[in-house]
Amino acid sequence: MTGTVKARPYPLWGSPLHSHWRPAAVVLLLITAGVHLYLAPAHLREAPYIGSLFIALAVACLISAAFLALRDTAAVWWATGLVNALAVVGYVLSRSVGLPQIGDDIGNWTEPLGLTALAAEALTVAAALTARAASRTRVS
Repeated sequence: MTGTVKARPYPLWGSPLHSHWRPAAVVLLLITAGVHLYLAPAHLREAPYIGSLFIALAVACLISAAFLALRDTAAVWWATGLVNALAVVGYVLSRSVGLPQIGDDIGNWTEPLGLTALAAEALTVAAALTARAASRTRVS
């Protein structure tokens, strides 16, 4: 019995969307990762859980950037958008109601690195939503 197994062209992750937003999203993810890695050491001293979350976010952004660069599937765009949306929520919470051990950030909406990261995260979310919406209209 000599049968061949036919490989699926895009296992698990689906087919690429080929979004024109992909290069911009990769750059934005690298910016977000860079800002959070730069800020992580100070936050590890001040509020270790925040520093750890900054490192986790940076790693997630680097992984997302790599996946987007290789194959921008709907699943990758979804995960990328979710991670960055959560980062935006974290920023808003830290500046509005505050987070434990970093209450001094309440009201500090204009910190340059924070705004840089916030802009990159928000634009990444917008790119993810746009890429996903464009893929749905192409299929319909």
